[in-house]
Amino acid sequence: MVDRVRQLRPHVVLLDIRMRTTDGLSALRRLRALPDPPRVAMLTTFDIDEYVSEALRLGASGFLLKDTEPAQLVRAVRDVARGGAVLDPGVAARVLAAVANGERAAEPARTLLGSLSEREREVLALIGQGMSNAEIGGALHLSEATVKGYVSSVLGKIGAVNRVQAALVAYRGGLIA
Repeated sequence: MVDRVRQLRPHVVLLDIRMRTTDGLSALRRLRALPDPPRVAMLTTFDIDEYVSEALRLGASGFLLKDTEPAQLVRAVRDVARGGAVLDPGVAARVLAAVANGERAAEPARTLLGSLSEREREVLALIGQGMSNAEIGGALHLSEATVKGYVSSVLGKIGAVNRVQAALVAYRGGLIA
């Protein structure tokens, strides 16, 4: 599978948790290790919390269930290809509930926020609110290209591989409620 990704160079790969020759989390690890990895979203029937958290920790940009409507799936793949992140609504509710129930880990997040400029913290807060680059640009009166630069800088400084991880840092660090 990794060889096919190297050969075809897709922008987005959809992985199942359980596949014939490997499991999706192992495949995700191998794909993220590529020099120019594709964006990855998990598409599965297994919405077990451990799978969700591990997939996000490994750098998945989304976690969708196989009962997702086709039009929503197409929209999700496009969002992931543009650098966004997607979560099935039921999965998102559980992730938010887990965070609200004390999995905030504030101190490490606050340390990461200390490495950001004021403008980078503003951008991170808006990422945490789920805004797209265009929406952030409108809110801060910046071009979309400038916002992309800030987003890349923020992700690099806080060690996040996607916007979902960045949003968690924003929440844990107190930038968003």
